[in-house]
Amino acid sequence: MEKTEKKNRESVLEKINFPADIRKLDPASLNGLAEEIREMIIDTVSKRGGHLASSLGTVELTLAIHYVFDTPRDKLVWDVGHQAYAHKIITGRKDRFPTLRRKSGISGFPKRSESPYDVFDVGHSGTSISAASGIAEARSLEGKDYKIIVVIGDGSMSAGMAFEGLNWAGDRNKDLIIILNDNELSISPNVGAMSSYLNRIMTGHAVTKLKSEVKGFLKSIPAIGEQMLRFTKQVEESLKALVVPGALFEDLGFTYVGPLEGHRMDNLIKNLQNVKELQGPVLVHVITQKGKGYHFSENDPLRFHGIAPFHIETGEIVSRNRPSSALTYTRVFSRTIVNLARANARIVAVTAAMCEGTGLDEFSREFSERFYDVGIAEQHAVTFAAGLATENFIPVVAIYSTFLQRAYDQIIHDVCLQNLHVVFALDRGGLVGEDGPTHHGIFDYSFLRALPNIIVMAPKDENEFQHMLKTAILCDGPVSVRYPRGYGVGVSLDDIPSPLEIGKGEVLAEGTDLTIIAIGSTVSPALSAALKLREEGISACVINARFVKPLDEKLLCDAAASTRRVITVEENTLMGGFGSAVLELFEGKKMQGITVKRLGIRDEFPEHASQRELRSMYGIDTEGIISAAIAIMNHGR
Repeated sequence: MEKTEKKNRESVLEKINFPADIRKLDPASLNGLAEEIREMIIDTVSKRGGHLASSLGTVELTLAIHYVFDTPRDKLVWDVGHQAYAHKIITGRKDRFPTLRRKSGISGFPKRSESPYDVFDVGHSGTSISAASGIAEARSLEGKDYKIIVVIGDGSMSAGMAFEGLNWAGDRNKDLIIILNDNELSISPNVGAMSSYLNRIMTGHAVTKLKSEVKGFLKSIPAIGEQMLRFTKQVEESLKALVVPGALFEDLGFTYVGPLEGHRMDNLIKNLQNVKELQGPVLVHVITQKGKGYHFSENDPLRFHGIAPFHIETGEIVSRNRPSSALTYTRVFSRTIVNLARANARIVAVTAAMCEGTGLDEFSREFSERFYDVGIAEQHAVTFAAGLATENFIPVVAIYSTFLQRAYDQIIHDVCLQNLHVVFALDRGGLVGEDGPTHHGIFDYSFLRALPNIIVMAPKDENEFQHMLKTAILCDGPVSVRYPRGYGVGVSLDDIPSPLEIGKGEVLAEGTDLTIIAIGSTVSPALSAALKLREEGISACVINARFVKPLDEKLLCDAAASTRRVITVEENTLMGGFGSAVLELFEGKKMQGITVKRLGIRDEFPEHASQRELRSMYGIDTEGIISAAIAIMNHGR
């Protein structure tokens, strides 16, 4: 019956291509439009994967903003951007929305090259207020008068950069509207003082509602009601500074509005129209439900934050082909670090709002007193870990490679300079796929190997991974273990992990014609390539380097001297990466007459596509390595 009603219902969305079309509607029609947009988001994400719960929670808010403000003349800046699917649908990309996160399709995040409605490229949290502050200054310098609206999630408010932006914007006193989308969740449940403060505001909102009801009751009392009401007003004024919602934001220089119900379209529109007339910095506090409109995501917003393709009827993930025995690298990390922590009480775990994403949820349950989620605050996470290390604890900092970039100075100054034993477990190293350029972890080999004191490792498979984690725990100084997104190759796991010799690689296949030196996720395709090359009469030696730093100098130099032809393979940018380290080694050893071909990521930001498509594009899969090997064999002929 429900499906028949939807089929017969006149579509509002069909008539909407740009925000100007929305402004022609009466506000009542926007509720039906919101429902249609949710259906499109659910349908597309069920097929493509993506950030479902966040975008479902902001549909009404998105429509209200575009209804009230004259976008794109008025500038709308999103934070992170994984909540902007409705925004994409109504800003000229409705017909292309089914291509979401696919090669040559639209990005899962706002992207300036995609649309004039996308004001700033985003993907990492906490950037919006600073970016909008810069736009506000540009507006003043040019003498223009458009509005600037920021949408930032409550989780992003834990990022230090967001506080820096608030500090600046409040002091500059420029017209700026910051909408705080409060759903009490970032990815993992929010932590920290800001989250607690927002919860107190919610409590204050409930008190305000109760106070209004009490006032109504007092007024109804004959004779003495008005006198009692005057008395309560005097008490209220004397206590106002203690209970006023949003006092923190007011003290920072913002006019605070809210909290507002984020799914009441009429209420949102009315309040935003009022806010539009205000001068100076304004913070609008909006309460939304993450996953709104799809009961599976409402009940489990963490799992549906970033979700693979799923069955709409059941909410279950669509099964994908993979080795039957394979575990994800994240799962192997989870199991291994828990086992290591059982044997060593000095091991502690630190993450930045990614407890489930990094696989530390099991650790947090078993060792709650040794687990620390610092919120979206990677800089704090690293220096916090450094402090733990000074007291002889062994902090394991589990952060996605792309997010560790946010704490680079802390790695240098607070960890490596002091040679502290901090273990960096870098999940999602390499090409992550459909999340695209803001999330690819393709720079860590380069930015870490340049630092004194640090050891940089990457495993060839999930079994070697657990051995590397054991090795990292036993090291004396900073150490990084980088591993890819997704499943391992399906090898069995040894019962007990054993430490590896630092800086020692291994020969996986003997060969006399050329040497393939691979690291991490590229070792398996290198081995496959060597087998196929043998069928072509080419004998390839394959080395699993294991370490980006320190290199196994003798092994690599001896192999290069023997075959005179070398291919390096890495899932990292070529600039300053693993291949560069090998070249530097050969130059330092004054090796002559060796032909070297480096395979890796070119000097560019890879776009979004599947991991398989991207690895093929950059020639770091089996076929790409074979092509490079044939080319190097033909070199000089």
